[in-house]
Amino acid sequence: MNFVRVGLWRRFGALMIDWLACLVIANSLTTKATLAHQLAPLGIFFLEVWILTSLSGASAGQRIFRMKVVRISDGGRVAPTQVLIRTLLLCLVVTAITFDENGRGLHERISGSVLTKV
Repeated sequence: MNFVRVGLWRRFGALMIDWLACLVIANSLTTKATLAHQLAPLGIFFLEVWILTSLSGASAGQRIFRMKVVRISDGGRVAPTQVLIRTLLLCLVVTAITFDENGRGLHERISGSVLTKV
């Protein structure tokens, strides 16, 4: 299938919206100078991306930037297990910043998904 490629700046903008929202939530739930405070943003980010992408095909930031995660094979809705794999690899960062010639991150290739414009 042919998908409309999403540029790096759009991906980065969506990621920043998601991450800043998670920081705000984490700061309101935890106290400073604790291990929970340091790990909370990543945990909240993981849950936000996994749940919203599983339910609606996009995280909050992706929805704002008019993007959607779909299966690479047929453009259909991604399964929750695909989203789980994609999100775990996204949180590792290295797999998310390693792109192929088509602009897909390693996390997308392994999970069988692609981020496309809506």
